[in-house]
Amino acid sequence: TVGSNMAPVTTTTLFTALAFTGAAAYAPVNTVGGAFKSRQVSKSSTRVYENFGFEFAEDMVENTPDVILGEANYKQWVSTVNDNSFLNRQYNVVGRVRELGLLEKTAELGVLSKLEKLGLDLATVEELLPQAEKLGLLSVVGNNQQLLINGAAPLVIEGAPILLPVVAGALGVGPAAFYLGAAGFFGLDYFLIANGVEVPFVGLPAGVVAGLLLVPLGVVSGGVGLFFSGLKK
Repeated sequence: TVGSNMAPVTTTTLFTALAFTGAAAYAPVNTVGGAFKSRQVSKSSTRVYENFGFEFAEDMVENTPDVILGEANYKQWVSTVNDNSFLNRQYNVVGRVRELGLLEKTAELGVLSKLEKLGLDLATVEELLPQAEKLGLLSVVGNNQQLLINGAAPLVIEGAPILLPVVAGALGVGPAAFYLGAAGFFGLDYFLIANGVEVPFVGLPAGVVAGLLLVPLGVVSGGVGLFFSGLKK
């Protein structure tokens, strides 16, 4: 009958069409005359907030409200939202130095006199300033005042009561003390790595974790030793 003959034809046609469509999905892109033919794929729009100097990116001036456009405007706007924000907050360097009595402790430990014996006095500092400017160190300090005041200064000043006696003792010995300190930092990190020591309750290698602190301390200590060794008085 007609109905019985149409069913297999329809089923066969349907499977053939599905097979052709699936094969076409995995077929490579055809080329005609060196030009590629590709199907257009719809993409979801992505907003770009900064153009990083690329012409194809959106202009942040068009996408950013004027009230927060630019560092100065952004800082002013943040101050209206939070008076004690990290962006505008300043660590009270002078106040904390006075409260901790660091100047008195520095004088008692004779840090300045020991620095002069090693060859670092005001005249030497004045001679080193032009070299620091050539290396761009002063520019780095000037461009990162907020980070230094709120980031580095608290670490140095709050830890100064403990660090000052250690530093004063090292200055009294000379460059050899700083070399010994560098060797100690590197040696401790090597010991942790060689023995496979792990951080308790975490399981991370202690040598890697502690190395994030020990290696920079070793480099700084050795660098300070070389610096004092290079001073000539």
